[in-house]
Amino acid sequence: MGLFNRKNNESAVATATLPANPALAALTGDYSIDPAHSSIGFTVRHAMVTNVRGTFAEHEGALKLDGANPGASTATIDVKIASIDTGIGDRDGHLRSGDFFDAEQFPLMTFRSTEAAQLGGDKYRVTGDLTIKDVTKPLSIDLEFNGTATDVYGNERVGFEGSAEILRSEWGLTWNAALETGGVMVSDKVKLNFDISAIKNAA
Repeated sequence: MGLFNRKNNESAVATATLPANPALAALTGDYSIDPAHSSIGFTVRHAMVTNVRGTFAEHEGALKLDGANPGASTATIDVKIASIDTGIGDRDGHLRSGDFFDAEQFPLMTFRSTEAAQLGGDKYRVTGDLTIKDVTKPLSIDLEFNGTATDVYGNERVGFEGSAEILRSEWGLTWNAALETGGVMVSDKVKLNFDISAIKNAA
């Protein structure tokens, strides 16, 4: 998920002004995110004193990488909300309900990139449209290129990891409860975490 732009986007996109990473130059092509070896998750403060961590077990995505010109790359990611997993069944059920994601009415969370930039070295920034429920807002994600590998099945893989912070209330996730000691049960600030392994599609 490192060198993304909106798939088939016809609008202007950012072009990297720094020299292309030689390791990336050979990666140009179409890739599919491998959900079995990728993780899309979140961290949020609970009761003002600790963090709750969760993941979305079901997701898929497609990348078009241009290693020589990162700003020309594209990506889409779709996440199945019902696959949310924080390790506590009752909590997961509450998150799927209308108080939070309303997974029955809005089954997918999506990201469609619109811009990419090389920050230097293995660092990149991708900006795009994050849609949760019926709200779409821009999001920038800082990413690091983790390298490439050919696995035991002959698949050519590429890896990226990164994170971003959002205010969940901006996407309509406003449920909360006041604490007797002050503060609220669930922080508005949420950290999104991405650890992506993508496989190059056959020519």
